[in-house]
Amino acid sequence: MKSDKNKTIDLTIEEGREYLDRCMKEDEAKAGLSAGKIRDRIITGDTFRILPKLPPAFARLLIVDPPYNLTKNYGGREFRQMRDEDYRQFTRSWLSLCMPLLTEDASVYVCCDWRSSMIIGPVLEEFLTVRSRITWQREKGRGASANWKNGMEDIWFATVSDDYTFHMEDVRQRRRVVAPYRENGRPKDWEETEEGRFRDTCPSNFWDDISIPYWSMAENTAHPAQKPEKLMAKLILASSSEGDMILDPFAGSGTSAVTAAKLGRHFVAIEQNEQYCVWAQKRLEMAGSDRRIQGYSDGVFWERNTSRWQKQGK
Repeated sequence: MKSDKNKTIDLTIEEGREYLDRCMKEDEAKAGLSAGKIRDRIITGDTFRILPKLPPAFARLLIVDPPYNLTKNYGGREFRQMRDEDYRQFTRSWLSLCMPLLTEDASVYVCCDWRSSMIIGPVLEEFLTVRSRITWQREKGRGASANWKNGMEDIWFATVSDDYTFHMEDVRQRRRVVAPYRENGRPKDWEETEEGRFRDTCPSNFWDDISIPYWSMAENTAHPAQKPEKLMAKLILASSSEGDMILDPFAGSGTSAVTAAKLGRHFVAIEQNEQYCVWAQKRLEMAGSDRRIQGYSDGVFWERNTSRWQKQGK
């Protein structure tokens, strides 16, 4: 029996059959589909077979969280570690299929660990203009007796052209003020709130305010590599506008799709594992009545463990 505080979504395929039925099936994704037909849909099937059937130039933002180059079990399907050159070709394969689907002003974010990052970065430069590499603190990770504990992951930021969207004001971070400087007796670049003294800072490419989903968070599932909604919200708010279409070819438990829906964007998400699709559809249903994103409120991203941050998602 789960604790009442344990909010983990754990529907089985049998229990969530109605959610799976809401997904578009791979054989329904036929060549010639319009953007309207696939808008706000999770498509169940092999992304390498589905991507060539999608309409050209429909997505303004591509978010990719591919299997890292590690041997890992994803719901009964094992992804096996490859030689570097094979993983390089794997990356080229999905990226070359995604490129025709992007608008000329599209942005691209690709998630990776430190080892696959060294492969993915140069491949992105073959197709796109690389703008930055974000590093975010995972907060979790197993200790290592003969190496440094791996507590960081990367996200590459790239664009199709020099014409792209970046809403800096929408992704400011609210940080505690350690030295509250005043000018003429008034706070300079900070404000006094009920929670304390804070300053809204420009976003950097190092993020130390992200929490991996855990059992008391409503977004949590049993997916072995689930990304947090807060992380996706930063990417979506910075590099898209309301009404834009977001493509995710390795959707997992649906974090990008759910976050897009909460923020007024459209999405197309592809996922091969039916169990993950069930969780994604359940989360989309929940997002219809609760659009909160833990750690994001009042138009800013809060540091961990501030009182406003702790209230989110409860």
